[in-house]
Formats: sequence, C-alpha cells, structure tokens
Amino acid sequence: MSDPLQKVLDRAADGGRITPEEALELYVAAPFHALGQAADRVRRVRFGDQAHIATYIIDRNINYTNVCLTACKFCAFYRAPHHPEGWTRSLDEILQRCGEAADLGATQIMLQGGHSPDLGIDWYEGTFRAIKAAYPTLTLHSLGASEVVHIGKVSGLPHEEVIRRLHAAGLDSFAGAGAEILTERPRAAIAPLKEPGHVWLSVMETAHGLGVESTATFMMGTGETNAERIEHLRMVRDVQDRTGGFRSFIPWTYQPENNHLKGRTQATTVEYLRLVAVARLFFDNIVHLQGSWLTTGKEVGQLTLHLGADDLGSVMLEENVVSSAGARHRTNRGELIHLIRSADRTPAQRDTLYRHLVVHDDPANDPTDDRVVSHFSSTALSLTPA
Repeated sequence: MSDPLQKVLDRAADGGRITPEEALELYVAAPFHALGQAADRVRRVRFGDQAHIATYIIDRNINYTNVCLTACKFCAFYRAPHHPEGWTRSLDEILQRCGEAADLGATQIMLQGGHSPDLGIDWYEGTFRAIKAAYPTLTLHSLGASEVVHIGKVSGLPHEEVIRRLHAAGLDSFAGAGAEILTERPRAAIAPLKEPGHVWLSVMETAHGLGVESTATFMMGTGETNAERIEHLRMVRDVQDRTGGFRSFIPWTYQPENNHLKGRTQATTVEYLRLVAVARLFFDNIVHLQGSWLTTGKEVGQLTLHLGADDLGSVMLEENVVSSAGARHRTNRGELIHLIRSADRTPAQRDTLYRHLVVHDDPANDPTDDRVVSHFSSTALSLTPA
C-alpha cells in the first residue's frame, strides 16, 4: 500500500473525516484486510464499552399493495394498475398480520408497498390510526420519501403536510425505502419514473426537521460505477451533516430475477464487503451500520460484523419485495443469535431506536420459540383485487 493511501486509512481509522475522493481511493485500492481492520477499529471506538454487542430486531414487513405506477426496472414485485394480478390488502388483513407479529415478539412494523393511484393520504392515515389503536406498542417504522412524493401527488399536498399528517396518524419514523441509488445517472437508468435522488433527500431532510427520523439505504449492483457508489454515500452524508436524522446506513445488493433490468449483474461479495467497510469509515456522522443477510447470505452478513457493522437487521417475519427478485435466504432468531455469537460478539435484541431490549449474554438462557422465523406467512389471506 502506498504511503499516501496508508495515511488516509490511518486518519479514517482514527475517526478523522475523509473526502469522497479519498473514500473512492480506499474502496478500489486499499488492501482488504487493512480496510476491514480500520473499519472495525472505528466501530470499536464508537461503541466503547458496548463494542462487544451486535444487535438484531424482530419485525414484519407488511406489503399492503403490489399496484404501482413507478414501474422500476429492478422490481419484480409490482403490477401495473388494472393488472389482473394486482391486489391491495384489506385493513382486517393488515391488522391480522400486525397481531401475529406482536404475538411473536415483534416490536416494529414496516408497512411498505407500491405507489397505487387509489391510495391517498386518507388511506394511510386510517391504516396507521387503526394499527396504533389495536397495537399501541408496535413501532411504525414505515414508508419512505418516495411514498411521501406519491401521496403528495395523489392527494394534492406538499411534502411537509404529508409528513405532518402521517406522523400525527401514528407513523413513528421513515424507512430508507426508495433510495436505491441516489446518484443521477444510474437512478434515471433503473427508475426513470421515480423522483430524482435530490428530491428523495429533500423529503428526508424535511422529515428530520419535523422530528421524524429515518434510515438511509443503498441498493448496489445495478451497473453503477465505483465513483457513483461513493457519490451516493456523499449525498447521504451531506444531509446528515445538516440534520442528524439518519439513524443507520443499510447497504444491500440488487437481486436480478423476474424483472426488466436486463444485462446487469449483482455486486460481488467482495465489492459489497468493501463498501460496508468504507461506509463505516466515511460516515463519521451516522451511528449505526447494518449488514444485509437477506440479499447477501447469512455468512456474508456475519462477515460484515468484522468490517464495521454493528447490526444484522431483522429476523424479518415477512418480506415479499426483494424475495420476488430472487432473494432466497432465510433465518430464524436462534440462528441469527448464533451468527452473532460465533462472530465473537454478544447478541442483543434491539428496538427501532437501537436500544437494547434483551442482551443474550448467557447461551443457556437463549430464547427457544421456534416460531420466530423469517418469511412467516399468514394462513388466511384476504387480498382485495386492485
């Protein structure tokens, strides 16, 4: 490794801010082992006497409709309006799924779905209020900036009013949904009908200003360049400098099946792991970094814990969107706890705010409920045709 590159890596490992240009250099040229060591050092310093802990959450992704106007090329889940396979879940079905999640120990609901022309602000307000009335302990970490843009168009409302009304109805925080890649060229190529990246960030900045925090995500592997990957990180960090509202950064990999994004390949495992490490070094202003077992596999997810990640995300009682594009990885609470522990970390169940609910410091007391598995599904469905 060249002396200038070593100096950049040492500065980053010591917690110093690095530029996008330096981040790109580290991403493409730093030796993998040295890069991982630097990222892990930043993690250990950041979390101090709790650095031995890695977290997970129990939640459920409830996809309320597959009807969508946006027609993103990478998406295998959506159906166009009036398509015979389009559906929208009834409120009873949504509440049933929330109840099942609560019974299994879930603390969070991620309500996400397509941009249906039939669903405006009134539908979302009614749904959130009903969930909160029936299950007040469930945190609604749901929707995202893209849904705010869509609801605003359907209901003729400015973004700020949409956010205020959603929050008043029960939305606790926004997921990072719809970010994909924020950099202009690749975003226009894969999602030409979706709002530009700067609009997505503007909505999140508005939400943060109104007290509604969020996560930030990145889908990598759709044909973007290395420089465009780092530009995505730069765009997120700039907003975080102004708001401090992103709780975590969650990179994941594009899944290539059953969609219209032709001639693209997934990011390699090494590319993904290097991005995780660089993200930990680059985001001196975002506390948490989540590894993705769902799209990369459990073993790769486990490796992220040695490259700067402090969280392995959700057991994920239900997920339909990424699974539709070929993500077939499954897990359960016991296995996730084992993955964390065998990475020489102490597992802890967390809530949406990353507070530790249960620290599994004694394997003899590990939970044994074998119902807490990923991609659990209801036995009764009540889908309303779109």
